[in-house]
Amino acid sequence: MSDDYDFLFKVVLIGDSGVGKSNILNRFARNEFNADSKSTIGVEFATRSLQIDTRTIKVQIWDTAGQERYRAITGAYYRGAVGALLVYDISRRESFEGVSRWLQEVKDRADPNILMMLVGNKSDLKARREVPTEEAKAFAATNKLSFIETSALDASNVELAFINILTDVYRVVLSRVDGDKEDVGSTSKQPFSLPLSDESNGGGGGGDGGGKCC
Repeated sequence: MSDDYDFLFKVVLIGDSGVGKSNILNRFARNEFNADSKSTIGVEFATRSLQIDTRTIKVQIWDTAGQERYRAITGAYYRGAVGALLVYDISRRESFEGVSRWLQEVKDRADPNILMMLVGNKSDLKARREVPTEEAKAFAATNKLSFIETSALDASNVELAFINILTDVYRVVLSRVDGDKEDVGSTSKQPFSLPLSDESNGGGGGGDGGGKCC
């Protein structure tokens, strides 16, 4: 029954340590929040399935460690990712200033056509805000990123953030397989895992853009 889905998408969460990446993952995948969650060591991931149009999308969400000393071991986890959430903490300006570095890392390591969203987390901390919403919106627009503010604590916009980026990925993927509708229509037992470009660096579906997942 775990194979009953049409598309398999990999999304990575990146950003400085302490911005709430693990709690965003847990809120979306399990509807849980842990105020005492420790910094992620290495990488962890969770999966969830959801419906977009008439298709069942299974998403693997990878939480890459934000601490600098772990970056070397997380580089491989960009491989095959079709979406990335660049997360900062609205109450910690330095985490927003670090987004440029993470953005460059995604450009250096991930598929060139990966879709990215800037996520200002901890929107519940309004009184401690250090990053104005309009400034973050302007940064996102300049860098061609979508943008949203979330709170893993009260669940605000967490679901919407994932739905938005997955819907965008889904539309791109459908446009790429538009000439192969028969195959796309019969994928429940052999789900697709599609990188966004044909030159992708070893994504889950193999070298060709239409390869099926194992």
